[in-house]
Amino acid sequence: MSTQVDTRSVLSNTTNGGASTRRAVLTVGLIFITSLTALFYVYMSFPELEKDEKQYMKLPFHIEDAKNLGRLLERYKDLYYFQVLAGLFVAYIFLQTFAIPGSIFLSILSGFLFRFPIALLLVCTCSAVGATLCYLLSSLLGRRLLYRYFPDKAREWTIIVTKHHDSLLNYMLFLRMTPLLPNWFINLASPVIGVPMMPFTVGTFFGVAPPSFVAIQAGQTLHNLTSSSDAWSWNSIIILCVFALLSLLPVVYKQKLKEKFE
Repeated sequence: MSTQVDTRSVLSNTTNGGASTRRAVLTVGLIFITSLTALFYVYMSFPELEKDEKQYMKLPFHIEDAKNLGRLLERYKDLYYFQVLAGLFVAYIFLQTFAIPGSIFLSILSGFLFRFPIALLLVCTCSAVGATLCYLLSSLLGRRLLYRYFPDKAREWTIIVTKHHDSLLNYMLFLRMTPLLPNWFINLASPVIGVPMMPFTVGTFFGVAPPSFVAIQAGQTLHNLTSSSDAWSWNSIIILCVFALLSLLPVVYKQKLKEKFE
């Protein structure tokens, strides 16, 4: 009798888990379609373009796309400033939310189109909002899949994150400033391994500022760039490394202080 009850319980949990996963997949799909609709609305609300200009109104996935889009938006920016700003805002968040490559070109484009303070605030805000939305989508679906198929690994990662809970903000700053892990991976993996949303979002906003500084500066010479890697120099890389190491100093200090009093 007991065996029959246990078997029914397992089957019930499996069925409920499968249904929950399907609902999560459908929810993510619905959010994606809604986001595409918002992006299309922004495109349709833009001023009427000349026939030869329409081919350049698209998300930039390489530097030539960014150059063509930059030249196009520059023509309309003075008369339609807020439409151009809103278009970049929505497009940037869309790419970040669904972990689609190309946001680096929008960062460069922001530096080309807007004054530095506005461009930096725009990029940091879009990065934080888009990354947080990606975090939420991954939390909805990614964590469910991980615990379903890799429960032991999930528990192991959760223990590690819990152990370093007080220093998660510093680690997030460090990861955002360095190219050790791609941003899309950080966005997807953070909720899965139990990183709380607050240090994730705050760490993203401030952590992307130094590399965004480099990209925005590069945007001021957009027409001279041949690839996104041209934005980086050894000086900028060294400066980013210094900022990244500084972000870990509080962690090292806490550990030394803890060892001293133990």
